[in-house]
Amino acid sequence: MLKNATPRQLASYVAFIVGGILFACLILFNLLGLIDIPYLYIFVFALITFGVTYGILTFALRKYIYRKIKLIYKTIHKFKRQDNALSESDIEMDVDVLSKVEQEVSEWAASQEKEIETLRSLEEYRRNFLGNISHELKTPIFNMQGYLYTLLDGGLYDANINMEYLRRASVNVQRLETIVEDLEVISKLESGQLNFNLRSFSIRALAEECIADHIMMAEPLNIRLSIKQGADNDFDVNADKENIRQVLNNLLANSIKYGSLNGKTKIGFYDMGDYILVEVADDGIGIEKEDLNHVFDRFYRVDRSRSRDIGGSGLGLSIVKHIIEAHKQTINLRSTPSVGSTFGFTLAKTK
Repeated sequence: MLKNATPRQLASYVAFIVGGILFACLILFNLLGLIDIPYLYIFVFALITFGVTYGILTFALRKYIYRKIKLIYKTIHKFKRQDNALSESDIEMDVDVLSKVEQEVSEWAASQEKEIETLRSLEEYRRNFLGNISHELKTPIFNMQGYLYTLLDGGLYDANINMEYLRRASVNVQRLETIVEDLEVISKLESGQLNFNLRSFSIRALAEECIADHIMMAEPLNIRLSIKQGADNDFDVNADKENIRQVLNNLLANSIKYGSLNGKTKIGFYDMGDYILVEVADDGIGIEKEDLNHVFDRFYRVDRSRSRDIGGSGLGLSIVKHIIEAHKQTINLRSTPSVGSTFGFTLAKTK
């Protein structure tokens, strides 16, 4: 009965018991002839005793609870209260204060645990990122170092290797430049420093331009780039055209890197009401299930040796994800090993 009683209820129960015992004793003494007090006075006296006991207990419980939980409240409300203060008026006498404090402490502990897990994940992500970027930068730096040292050691005067080594060093410089530029783009996207120029444009026309820009890249593998039949309707979307161009370019380049000989990549458009779904589908090597959640991570490569041979910074899909999310849209991936991959993202339709 008293397990979940509020402080006010507890004070009422105790005061009622004290007043009742006093009332019963006075009635008994009257019946035994030990005292001679009118029953009305006895009732009034018991009622006064009830009121005084109730008041004292209420005051005492408020003081007791305030003193006991003040430190707890200061701790669990540290991030919620600007003044970080708890007054006696904050103690609610009509609720089960201790149960409420227990619940708040449990919620606070759960939130702290979640925050700690988040910080651990961020620390793990930071360590992985530093390791990845060090590895990505180390490769072209070591390559350039080797070529330049060879030239300095006399290779510069060897007509058989000097121009070839300079060309190889130049390729690695370009790779370093690509990595730095892509990191700068991601940094601006994450910090909100990259301003978007939202305007209406034809998504099909933009896709055709991107396909034309990648035909030469696809030719060595004889990969055909095209607009998907049956899902090739033209739509006007409201977005930053140049950033969406970069999204399509990165997805097309990715489909070629991991494409199959004599394969194909198709771009389709689907009406989703207020949005347009754009899909870039290939019939390449596909992606294993355990890799799907990491495809958009920085420097993550499904086939490291193959993608490095073709080039790229390893940041393309990460940039794609950031650009789409900066448009407040979504991007998803479906993939089956040895069958192919389909990247889909949404854009707001021009109203």
